[in-house]
Amino acid sequence: MSKQDIKQHVQSQFDQVAANYRTSVVHATGEDIRLMVEHSPTTPDALVLDAGCGAGHTAMAFASHVKQVTAYDFTASMLEQVEQLATEREITNIITQEGDVEKLPFDDYAYDIVATRYSAHHWLHPEAALSEFKRVLKPNGTFIISDIMAREDYAQDTFLQTTELLRDPSHVRDYRISEWERMLQAEGFTSEVIYTFDLSLHFDTWTTRMATPQQNRDMLKALFNVASQDIKEGFGLPQQITDDDFKFTIPGAVIIGKI
Repeated sequence: MSKQDIKQHVQSQFDQVAANYRTSVVHATGEDIRLMVEHSPTTPDALVLDAGCGAGHTAMAFASHVKQVTAYDFTASMLEQVEQLATEREITNIITQEGDVEKLPFDDYAYDIVATRYSAHHWLHPEAALSEFKRVLKPNGTFIISDIMAREDYAQDTFLQTTELLRDPSHVRDYRISEWERMLQAEGFTSEVIYTFDLSLHFDTWTTRMATPQQNRDMLKALFNVASQDIKEGFGLPQQITDDDFKFTIPGAVIIGKI
């Protein structure tokens, strides 16, 4: 599958479920989103780029602290959700623009802050995106990311990627913290992990949000049931799963990068 085919697959996948993300409690709330704003240099004159904005919850969180937020996403239907959410909340300093994080249509030194949340695991070439973020950031600018992060343990990493792909075929990779640190360093950022967390997910809600086919839901439950005890403990899985009404966790982190 070519790069263009994969990106079109991402658009197709999210076109059909965009509205689910506007109402998703997981995406609208969380200590991580509060910390993203708290640890960013927000000022009344600051300009923010929300890269891979999804339904716009991160853009909304920053909007009251800065001059303007550009909500940028590869999927037009997601940007429609941003606009609807902004209207509902009477937020007027968010603008939307469609495009690819690997090729930003913005001038050099255009933004004070680039933020991204729960998006980077869909990026084919995160290094290219980081290079673009550095280009559009002002001197002493800040990049901040919150995303699912694979554990350093190979077995747990493989289990997470398999789980994500069965649920969402547009998934590329949940990168490890160490991988993000290396990529940031390679692009000239210093980095700091400011928060790690285990994101609690309800299986039925999680799969319904992405319109996961029933056969994939069944495969996920079968995978969970045969997982090793170490994996079950690592992901907070029940010992035996018989229906869709259960919770589990996946790991995440907030990382800040500075030029």
